[in-house]
Amino acid sequence: MTKSHTLTIARTIDDLRAITKAWRQKGETYAMVPTMGALHAGHLSLVEQAESMADHVLVSIFVNPAQFAPNEDFDSYPRTEEEDCKKLSSYRVGAVFCPNANEMYPSGFCTHVGLEGPAKGLESEFRPHFFQGVATIVTKLLLAAQPDIAIFGEKDFQQLRVIQQFSRDLNIPAKIVGGPTMREADGLAMSSRNAYLSEKERKEAVQLITIMRKTKDKIHGGMPCHSALDEGLADLKSQGFKPDYLSLNESESLTPIKAHTLTREQFGTCRLLAAAWLGKTRLIDNIEI
Repeated sequence: MTKSHTLTIARTIDDLRAITKAWRQKGETYAMVPTMGALHAGHLSLVEQAESMADHVLVSIFVNPAQFAPNEDFDSYPRTEEEDCKKLSSYRVGAVFCPNANEMYPSGFCTHVGLEGPAKGLESEFRPHFFQGVATIVTKLLLAAQPDIAIFGEKDFQQLRVIQQFSRDLNIPAKIVGGPTMREADGLAMSSRNAYLSEKERKEAVQLITIMRKTKDKIHGGMPCHSALDEGLADLKSQGFKPDYLSLNESESLTPIKAHTLTREQFGTCRLLAAAWLGKTRLIDNIEI
């Protein structure tokens, strides 16, 4: 256990539990913000949300190998622990949990969390390994830390719903809360992977949310849902994107919407979700309908 920039950094689960045990013994609450580091304003907004909800804030930084396929960007994913801790030192963060892979997946590790429900479709069609890796590491983090509250960004909307579902199913007592998507001034959703974009691609990337908003307006205006989605996909391709999906889904279960058009009662109960490649960078986003 070491001090860095006035922050307490725990490297092991035992060190983490010693910290949280002391908080519990004082009757104090704590909210956890799990991250993979490379912190930006979106992550920090979750930290601010955690500050408002509990006596202490706990942030974890761990680039989880189990959610990356062999052909994905695990090795190149940004790792900026020192810079991340400097950013966190401005907040009421009681501890930062920074384990290594061996701490989370020791020799002989052979247990995984399997999923159905909201984990099926969308991301799983293109990254079939992803949610098992997410569910396993989040379960381990929540059991290691046992927070009162855990906060996840809504930008990864399907991931949020998956975590809420398995936490209920497994009777994990932490309250799982979503935090609003933070956006750049031009509307692009903040993401650690935005750093991969070239200067030209960064200017083009805003077309993802622009086209999504146009698609939303068409659906609100009464255009058949399938027509609005088809036009949105065509628009993305015309702007240089390679879309994986543009999908209209029920907000809670993530069941695909099959209605011809949305009724007024359905407004506010649906989500438009997208994933698209721009060059070598995969962008995801979602907005409420």
